[in-house]
Amino acid sequence: QVRPVESGGGSVQGGGSLRLTCQLSEDSYFRRCMGWFRQAPGKEREGVAAINSGGETQWYADSVKGRFTISRDNTKGTLYLQMNSLRPEDSAMYFCASSRTYCYTSDWHLSQSFQYWGQGTQVTVSS
Repeated sequence: QVRPVESGGGSVQGGGSLRLTCQLSEDSYFRRCMGWFRQAPGKEREGVAAINSGGETQWYADSVKGRFTISRDNTKGTLYLQMNSLRPEDSAMYFCASSRTYCYTSDWHLSQSFQYWGQGTQVTVSS
């Protein structure tokens, strides 16, 4: 399995929390860089967070800094996104993505930096 598989989306009231999980390829070659993206209706897909192969470095979009935390468990081949203090503007389809190449500060947020994509999981935050 190379294609990531997401789970954990749902509906929550503003201020609430959700944890997204992504099951990745067992082969570490395909998951050197891992990321979460989101896309709301009528908007472009945007990078939310990314994490390097060892998990030591993370990148976040300004809009989620201090509220979201990305992490990975390489022993399980799993990626997580803990989302706290959710806001209605966080509502979107969330996608897990993985890459054969390493993350860089300059391009972690770009869709073209990732080759493998999940089908997405919906997150809806009500006010």
